[in-house]
Amino acid sequence: MNSTMNPGRFAGLLYVFMSLLGFFAMAYIPSKLIVHGNATATANNIAASETLFRLGIAGELIGQAGFIFVALALYDLLKGVSRRHALLMVILIVVSIPIAFLNELNSIAALVLIRGADFLSILDEPQRDTLAMLFLNLHDRGFVVAEMFWGLWLFPLALLVYRSRFLPRFLGVWLALAGFAWVILSLTGILLPQYQDKADSYSQPAFFGEIAFMLWLLIRGAKPQAAASSSAVA
Repeated sequence: MNSTMNPGRFAGLLYVFMSLLGFFAMAYIPSKLIVHGNATATANNIAASETLFRLGIAGELIGQAGFIFVALALYDLLKGVSRRHALLMVILIVVSIPIAFLNELNSIAALVLIRGADFLSILDEPQRDTLAMLFLNLHDRGFVVAEMFWGLWLFPLALLVYRSRFLPRFLGVWLALAGFAWVILSLTGILLPQYQDKADSYSQPAFFGEIAFMLWLLIRGAKPQAAASSSAVA
């Protein structure tokens, strides 16, 4: 796939790949290892599958770092629509990356506690397991902070897609809804955490906007130069 021939398809490929890494790290691995409300069972699962847990940390770091290149690829694709909005899009997504990187320190801290380093000998195993669960919960709360920017960057992206002549407008509307969903989910996690699960369930249709956008780019691609030429001929 040549990004010069079809920059939209190249951006879609990056977007899909980094999103799959994110799903693996943030959804698949927690579902396999973390037992909510049971620190001992969670610690035992992580101790028994330490490599899988470490892969989750690595996948999250690689996926977040890779999103810098997703943002740049989308900037190259959409800067002709509005350079200002394209730059705002990049800034908002890049801001979320250090938050996610620092958040992984919570997972590393949990792993150190579960492994039981020498300097932790003053704590017995149930205490270490409880502290490890605390850091895992903090890791989960860290995503609540990052979700704010996961939503905000979609607003300039949605506007760019909507105003472009080479991508369907319904994708722009759907991306805007996804942006609102992320922001609402973040605020719910901070202000009304008891309703976060419900907010997540109700937001799922909006989140599919991002999936539809990345698959459209991957499958159909986008060629802004070609679209501009067609407009000039018309």
